[in-house]
Amino acid sequence: MNKIVVVDYGMGNLRSVAQALRAAAPEADIAISGEVAAIQRADRLVLPGQGAMPDCMGCLHGSGLYDALLEAARTKPLFGVCVGEQMLFDWSAEGDTAGLGLIAGKVERFELSGKLQEDGSRFKVPQMGWNRVGQSNGVDSGAHPIWAGVPDHSYFYFVHSYYAKPVDASHVAGWTNYGQPFASAVARDNIFATQFHPEKSAEYGLLLYKNFAAWKP
Repeated sequence: MNKIVVVDYGMGNLRSVAQALRAAAPEADIAISGEVAAIQRADRLVLPGQGAMPDCMGCLHGSGLYDALLEAARTKPLFGVCVGEQMLFDWSAEGDTAGLGLIAGKVERFELSGKLQEDGSRFKVPQMGWNRVGQSNGVDSGAHPIWAGVPDHSYFYFVHSYYAKPVDASHVAGWTNYGQPFASAVARDNIFATQFHPEKSAEYGLLLYKNFAAWKP
């Protein structure tokens, strides 16, 4: 059976992610675990994250899962969510924090002072609410397989003050505009990750999880 483990390192919206995965892929075996052996046995991993980057990385180091996660990320399909996406990068400006280094790049804070939205209101940080995601990165033709069945520029739910900046533009799997264009989805080899929350994004969020459960990178 396809075994998907939601990595429990002490941070993240674990139950909501697991419930969404069970709804999207009822044929899969979905588990929440903080055990090294469970990560080693898993066919696929979901890395959630919520709160501050220094806290998430600190909890990951303290959990004893750091090395097991890095090893699994070399070959197993991995889906990062929100801060779980940011953790994949080399470094974050939030607390001057080193990440996992699985995707080259950094994480920066929105600087939107003085910028106005179409209705004349100021952009607020954090971005909180629904926004569109475009599936083209402007480098490769076609969308990533995990977007299968999801219309381009569909709405997804965001809550964040920081965003990822990949070094290689081909690692961008989705773009969103919030005062500026930024990478709202990234991908490399067996890794796919989103800044938005699929588990809070209704039918298209569930479809991403369904596609991930069947993905063969």
